[in-house]
Amino acid sequence: MSELVDVQEQSGESLRALVAADTALLDKLFETSREHLLIADGDGRILRATASCGAVYGLSAQALCATTVADLQARGVLSPSVTLKVLASRAPARVMQITPTGRQVMAEAYPVFVGGKLVRVISRSRDTTDLRHLREEYALLTRHLADRSDATSDEAGDDPALAAHSPAMRSVMTLLREVAGTDATVMLLGESGVGKTALARQVHRWSVRHAAPFVDINCGAIPESLFESEMFGSMPGAFSGAPPRGRAGLMEQAQGGTLLLDEVAELPLTVQTKLLKVLQDGRVTRLGGRESRQLDFRLIVATNRDLATRVETGDFRLDLYYRLNVVPVEVPPLRERREEIAAIVEQKMRQLNARHGETRVLDDGLWGHLMRHDWPGNIRELENFVERSWFVPADPIAKGPGVSLSEPAPDHNPVRLADALAATERACLARALAGATSTYEIADRVGVSQASVVRKLKKHGLTAPGRSR
Repeated sequence: MSELVDVQEQSGESLRALVAADTALLDKLFETSREHLLIADGDGRILRATASCGAVYGLSAQALCATTVADLQARGVLSPSVTLKVLASRAPARVMQITPTGRQVMAEAYPVFVGGKLVRVISRSRDTTDLRHLREEYALLTRHLADRSDATSDEAGDDPALAAHSPAMRSVMTLLREVAGTDATVMLLGESGVGKTALARQVHRWSVRHAAPFVDINCGAIPESLFESEMFGSMPGAFSGAPPRGRAGLMEQAQGGTLLLDEVAELPLTVQTKLLKVLQDGRVTRLGGRESRQLDFRLIVATNRDLATRVETGDFRLDLYYRLNVVPVEVPPLRERREEIAAIVEQKMRQLNARHGETRVLDDGLWGHLMRHDWPGNIRELENFVERSWFVPADPIAKGPGVSLSEPAPDHNPVRLADALAATERACLARALAGATSTYEIADRVGVSQASVVRKLKKHGLTAPGRSR
C-alpha cells in the first residue's frame, strides 16, 4: 500500500511540475508576444490578456481580466467581440474592430475543446491602423504620380512614341520630367525603336532651353574620317573640299540648346578620346583652327547597346562612360508595355487620315494580332506596320491574319508614287540585310553610301547589323 501511495505522490509531483512548466511557458508567451492575446473561459470570462491590449482597447490587462467579453462588447470596447462569435458558433472566427482608442484591429479567435466541451477561447488581434495609413499614403502618392504622368502625356504633343499608359512608361516620363529642369546628362537606354529620340526631344521641350536648337546626331551614320569636322566644325582650307568660309560643327549648332548623341556606343575609340576632351573642357576648336570656342548645351545620349559590357571589352572608354552615365533611364520595349499599343495605333491612324484626307479605321479583327505580336522593332515597327496597312490593306505581316481596313481605298484610287517607291525601297533593303554583317556591306550591295543606309534602315524600321570597320 505504501508503495502505491509513493507512486501516486510521484505522479502528482510530476503532474504539478508539468503544469508549472506549462504555466511558465504561457507566462513567457504573453510576456513576449507582439500580438495582442486574450484568453476567455467557456462563459466568456477573461482569464488572461497581454499588457499590449491596453494600448489598443484602452483598458489594462488587470481591468480586462475583471470583466467578460459580453460586457466589453456592450460598452463598445470590443466592437464586435470575436470571442462571442466563437462561443456562439463553436468555430473559429475573424472580425475587424474599431476600438475606443481609434485603432483599426484585425481580431481572430479559436475554440479549445476538452472532452467535447468548449472550455477556452483564445483570441489574437493585430493593429492594422499604421498599415492602413501607409496604404492611404501610397494611394495618394500613386494618384499624384498618375496626375503628373497624365499632365506629362498631355504636353507630349502628337508623337505616338510618347504614349504613357503603362506603369513602366509613366515612371520613365515622370523621371524625365524631374530631370528636364536640370543640365544633368541623361543616358537613354533601350532597344532600337523604343522612342529614345522622341523622349530626348521631349526633355528638350520641357527644359529651359526649349527655345534654342535641338541637334540630333546619329553617331553610327558619320564616317570616322568625317566625324571631327562634322562634330567640331572646320576652318577654310582645313582639308580638301572644306567649305570656303568654314563651318560650325554640330556641337556649336546646339549652342544654348540640347545635343543628342544617338547610337553613342558606335563611336570609334579615337573619336571617343576627342569627344571626352571637348566635354571636359567645355570648349571646342574647329578643324584647322587655333582659337577655341565656349560650348553651352545640354547633353543627352542614347544607345541600344550595353555600354558597361563595351567598357569591359575595351570598345568604350571608361572615363567617357562615367562622364555620360549621370542619369541612366531604361526605356522598356513595347512588349513590356502593351498598354501603349492601342494609343500608338490610333494616334498613327489619326496622323495618316489627316495627312491624306481620309477617315479610315483598322478592322476589329486585327487588334488581336496587334496585341499578341512581340514587336521586336518596337514602336518604329508598329508605326510602319500601321502605315503599310493603311496603303496596302491586304498585306499580311509576321504570319498574322490578313491586314484589312474597315474602309479600304476604292480600286480606282491609285497608290501615291511616293508610297510605292517607299515600299520598293524597304523591300530592297530587307533583301540586302539577309546575311549582311555591317551597314557598309549593305551599302555596297545597294549602291548607296553607308550613311544613307543607316538613315534608311531607321526610316523603315529595319534593324541594322553590328557596325564594323
